[in-house]
Amino acid sequence: MSQGRLSESNSPLSADQARRLNDALADLDARQRAWLQGYLAGLDAHDTPTAAPGAETASSPSEPLTVLFGSQTGNAEGVAEQAAERARAWGLDVELKDMASFGKQDLKQATRLMAVVSTQGDGDPPDSALGFYELLAGRKAPRLSDDHRFAVFGLGDASYEYFCESGKVLDSRLEALGAQRLCARVDADVDYEETATHWIESTLAAFAELAGASAQSDAGVVSGSGNVAVTYSRSHPFQAEVLEAQPLNTQDSDKQTLHVELSLEESGLEYSPGDAVGVVPQNDPVYVDELLAALRLDGEAPFEEGRQLRDALLNDFEVTTLTRPFLNHWAEISDDAELRRLLDEESRDELREWLQGRHIIDVLEHFPVEGLEADTFIRALRKLPPRLYSIASSQAASPDEVHLTVAVVRYETHGRARGGVATTYLADRVQPGDSVPIYIDHNKHFKLPDDDAAPIVMIGPGTGVAPFRAFLQEREARGASGDNWLFFGDRRRRSDFLYQAEWLQWRKTGLLSRLDVAFSRDQQDKVYVQDRLREQAATLYDWLQAGAYVFVCGDAERMAPDVHQALLDVIREQGEYDDEAAAEYLRDLQQQKRYQRDVY
Repeated sequence: MSQGRLSESNSPLSADQARRLNDALADLDARQRAWLQGYLAGLDAHDTPTAAPGAETASSPSEPLTVLFGSQTGNAEGVAEQAAERARAWGLDVELKDMASFGKQDLKQATRLMAVVSTQGDGDPPDSALGFYELLAGRKAPRLSDDHRFAVFGLGDASYEYFCESGKVLDSRLEALGAQRLCARVDADVDYEETATHWIESTLAAFAELAGASAQSDAGVVSGSGNVAVTYSRSHPFQAEVLEAQPLNTQDSDKQTLHVELSLEESGLEYSPGDAVGVVPQNDPVYVDELLAALRLDGEAPFEEGRQLRDALLNDFEVTTLTRPFLNHWAEISDDAELRRLLDEESRDELREWLQGRHIIDVLEHFPVEGLEADTFIRALRKLPPRLYSIASSQAASPDEVHLTVAVVRYETHGRARGGVATTYLADRVQPGDSVPIYIDHNKHFKLPDDDAAPIVMIGPGTGVAPFRAFLQEREARGASGDNWLFFGDRRRRSDFLYQAEWLQWRKTGLLSRLDVAFSRDQQDKVYVQDRLREQAATLYDWLQAGAYVFVCGDAERMAPDVHQALLDVIREQGEYDDEAAAEYLRDLQQQKRYQRDVY
């Protein structure tokens, strides 16, 4: 800003815009201007910053900045990588670290710490971060001092009760150990990108000021050319043509599962087995119309330039899933005493029970508001998040395609038919020849071993079997010599044996060395994959001792804990370990990346 005040003559701004911006900038100090510069540069995630002419950068402090992450699906790691890249642009000395290999001495030495961590299941940290969290909670946790400064960014889903619990635990534990919080913790919902950009820039400004330098981000100027390759991402999805959507269950099944094939031609998108596809869905038009009727709003009313309110509710906002922020917002709007009571901490169990099977429209009907403005309602909503689906194909087998296994969610509660936003979108509102917005969500934590001779054990009931179809296609294409063992389960063999012909063909050719199945409703006593694990305990333990990799995919709430316990039982009994030693054995497998989970 040292080049003078803005005006119409030296900027593309109008006279009024220049005046207002000059007035705003006059009230900012150097740190605030530095933050604003980085914030503006970060609004476009696709711009690559280069050094701004004449920009001062922070001299590297004596203490490097540690950017630490704990990630399950890769989102937290992506935010951490963005933070590290921006820190370098600020001129800071930075180290990017994974909680999977971050120990006591590492924490003691990390006197400048930016931590990014996701939450899974019932408030649990990522699998790769379990050891680090055990260290923090245990008696061997290091004592930190006032010299240790930290900031925590948590990722989660506000529709879950223990929203961003891992971030909250880390933040409070670092403080309890003696470290000083430099910036307030930020808890980010599923539409986290903009929140992450704000947090990164403001936090880096604070660390740069702590370094004692006149820090300015060097992200002011963008270098580019007229021929920029298109990169597809969550914020800029590829329009993939639907090639086919075939049922995987027979007609007498009480479930609906689809095999969906999408074209990647001319996209340049690449993936590997273990990755996921993010589908950017559209809300159900029938539901949106019910919502508008309940609110007594006109769907044809203008929302933004060239758009109508109904279109925004269809495509931009989450209008089904209830979250605590929405309920808090609605309590303020409605000023309803009963809703406020439900949101009190002492009513936590009652609220949990009331929320079961209910959506946003149920809140509107139970706690109505007369004369509500559309903008007021929109402010209560979060952005419509993509839905992730494990990829069920290998690009080595289908170079221009990506395949998904989709369990269509339909049910009825409280007198209203319900459905999954993305699953019914794919099943009911998209036909072959239509396009679906998608992107690839890479998952570094669910990957085949580099050693093609290594044996693998795959445990995937229901649609959790999807990535293992990709695994076997990939191993077949690579000519991998390692043995492959699949545990699959579902309700009934006759109607729910997903991809049955393919498994049996691979069993016949020898690619699939072993196949154990569990169909829970084919007999009086239900049988699940964890039961099959225990039945095969001796052989399974031999495989583990021979270096096998274990992969688990599917339900995080019930299946994954049950399978985890079954593995502990197998290790304890076959290895003659006590409980603590068996748990340590399994933790060692995780550290070696020989026990990987993709659970949701």
